[in-house]
Amino acid sequence: MARTINSMLRWRELSVIVVAVVLAIYFQIANANFLLSNASLQNLSQFIAPVALIACGEVILMIGGEIDLSAGMVYALAPFLMYFLTRAGLPAPLAIVGALAGAAAVGAVNGMVTVLLQVPSFVTTLGMLFLLNGLTLTISGGTPVGVDASPTLAFIMGRGGYAEFVWAALVVLVMHFMLRNTRWGLHTIAAGANPVGASEAGIRTRELKMVNFVISGALAGLTGILEAFRISSIDPTAGGTHIMFLAVAAAVIGGTPLAGGSGTIAGAMIGAMVLGILNDGFTLIGINAFTFDLILGGAILVAMLCNILIGRYRRRMAVS
Repeated sequence: MARTINSMLRWRELSVIVVAVVLAIYFQIANANFLLSNASLQNLSQFIAPVALIACGEVILMIGGEIDLSAGMVYALAPFLMYFLTRAGLPAPLAIVGALAGAAAVGAVNGMVTVLLQVPSFVTTLGMLFLLNGLTLTISGGTPVGVDASPTLAFIMGRGGYAEFVWAALVVLVMHFMLRNTRWGLHTIAAGANPVGASEAGIRTRELKMVNFVISGALAGLTGILEAFRISSIDPTAGGTHIMFLAVAAAVIGGTPLAGGSGTIAGAMIGAMVLGILNDGFTLIGINAFTFDLILGGAILVAMLCNILIGRYRRRMAVS
């Protein structure tokens, strides 16, 4: 029995999966349309997908003790970059690539300022948050614009009912595999757990951290582009701090501590599912939307407490 409990505690995502299943069962009992209505499932998937995508980038930074507060503004900027590139004559697929390159460039700037100038990432990305918000509002004139693309491309990039969720699932699968099974992933975890030891072992921690900022920026840009295709509109006020903090909350609930040293991509996806289930479930049973933030705050505190207690238990078991 003790061996079974120990093996279960080593599986970081298990407790979050249990919470997600219990919540889904509760809301299904409270409203029969929760899991049986296509409209409800689509709403659920459309909430989960953008949060999970941005959370993937936040997780790899949080493992190293960093954070990207500007992700929500990159989310808003990237679709406008795509729009202006198409207006300049580029085909839509190339415009998407160009917009992703611009989003990655923002991540590169964040990484260089944080790593080379040794400015805390909280300060770096907070400044970038306001800079990008002003830039997006300036170039757009504060006015939403439409998305110009072929029906096929639009369907693939998000307008299809579950297309955005498919993108999120693919990204989560690839990044979870890479974090657990590739040199980049293992070095990211090692550098987060023990930066000095990792550096002495020959891991190029500075370059690794800059690469992770680039990945975070690119994922935030991809999320904004997918959302623009899904709703057929590009809104300069979309995203912002709300989507960023939801992504960080998903990462924390999924088992990635803010202090760094460990993290899980799959857990972030499940954390996003928990948030989506709460949001959609509350809507269906008619609970005030403000209650969602109340439950979210409590969930983050409980998740952090559980992470600390489970971490202490693991260390105690390792010593014994």
